[in-house]
Amino acid sequence: MPGNSAASAPNVARSHNGNNNIVRGSTMSNDNKQRVQDFWQDVYVNRNYEAVGKYFAKDGIYEDVPTPGSAAVGPKAVSTRLRMGHEPVESFKHEIARMVADGDTVMTEHTETWCFHTGEVVALPFVSVMELSEGMITLWRDYWDLNTLMNNVPQWWIEHIMQFSTDDFDKG
Repeated sequence: MPGNSAASAPNVARSHNGNNNIVRGSTMSNDNKQRVQDFWQDVYVNRNYEAVGKYFAKDGIYEDVPTPGSAAVGPKAVSTRLRMGHEPVESFKHEIARMVADGDTVMTEHTETWCFHTGEVVALPFVSVMELSEGMITLWRDYWDLNTLMNNVPQWWIEHIMQFSTDDFDKG
């Protein structure tokens, strides 16, 4: 029936249940997607790392998958972790290629372009997977290529981040 299929319903989160029937999601997916869009705004445009921590649940986890063992747990630790790597960067360009939300999960394919005051520019493709509960991020995993970053950032930035220990963002 035209206009009645799930495919014709714009902006409706859809998933399949076990019976292959399409289940239309609540507005939760759209709410979570908006929450993540606001988060990206605070990270890359506003660069407000205190506000960034406020998006996380008390035990929320931020994990850079290419750097195992370096997860930040809790709002303060997440803010500290981001501040450590981001504050020395002069500016960012953040481009979202696509964002998909299904229930409590939001996935973002995006490119962060890091511009350093010493002239280096690094375009770093990411896939970020976030889980939210009641509007708070409970898990954020970033997937990116460590070699792309390390082969293109200035040596002084590497020396800067090497001053930190995982203890600096272990709990917060």
